[in-house]
Amino acid sequence: MVGIAIGTSSGIRVSAPCFSAPKFRGNLPSRNWVAGTRMDFRRKSTPLSCRRAKEESTDACISETSTDDDTANLIKVRELENGNLPDDAAAKQGIRIRRRPPTGPPTHMVGPFQFRLENEGNTPRNILEKIIWDKDVEVSQIKERKPLNVVKKALADAPPVRDFVGALKASYQRTGMPALIAEVKKASPSRGVLREDFDPVEIANAYEKNGAACLSVLTDEKHFQGSFENLEAICRAGVECPLLCKEFIIDAWQIYYARSKGADAILLIAAVLPDLDIKYFTKICRMLGLAALVEVHDEREMDRVLSIDGIQLIGINNRDLGGRRIWTIYT
Repeated sequence: MVGIAIGTSSGIRVSAPCFSAPKFRGNLPSRNWVAGTRMDFRRKSTPLSCRRAKEESTDACISETSTDDDTANLIKVRELENGNLPDDAAAKQGIRIRRRPPTGPPTHMVGPFQFRLENEGNTPRNILEKIIWDKDVEVSQIKERKPLNVVKKALADAPPVRDFVGALKASYQRTGMPALIAEVKKASPSRGVLREDFDPVEIANAYEKNGAACLSVLTDEKHFQGSFENLEAICRAGVECPLLCKEFIIDAWQIYYARSKGADAILLIAAVLPDLDIKYFTKICRMLGLAALVEVHDEREMDRVLSIDGIQLIGINNRDLGGRRIWTIYT
């Protein structure tokens, strides 16, 4: 990722080249259509009621008074989480990454051998889509072992949330230089293992000693050889830098789990998440005290994110998602 903008009045830059803080455009214009469904937004505000999947119960709902617009949006978010957003609606937002395979993995028997037949419906278009498909399966499995109510109980034992955005501001004000978010990463899909003698706590301490304002910790295991245990170990070791959980967030459960492991901020990827998902996930972040860094890859994604009220951090990843070298963040 080559640039981060912080939604404040002063220009703060994180790793060059980048740009000054964005000026937000205010609330989204009122619309009568949401994802192809006509909505009436003129009624009075009503308490928000939301239905969650059985395993998450109502614990994941945000208890607050909301307009009918918000209610409709969050209903659509529930549909998004279940993969029910029509493809054309996602395409209108420029969402190129499919959340899960449109079709299952068909098999073909040749004698005693079974083969998987690849086609457009069950083959990832690029490495990011492959990661997201794997993450969807991984999260579904781990939620069965650690349901949301169990994760929420663990929040009581988590250390206090540290001010991620405040740490970036303080570093800039102290040094007059771009604030640095240093990354703890053992491997990447394109380059393989980056460091064999990988000690996340030792690396984190070295970053902090040499002036990093915040740290980004990879938690994806399959493709980056990271883990939530690394995040927790760094947090418990007394590292004072606020920690960004570098995970591929597709489910609200992941946000609660990241906080339970000591995260102070999370990453949201605009190429993966429709606007309603981003709104919903940032609401949860505000409720938990977390910062949300929203990653964009092109101007269209930038325009989308700037139109969402309350976004404080925007990160730029200028890699081509459809090209060969597509997934290196914070380089």
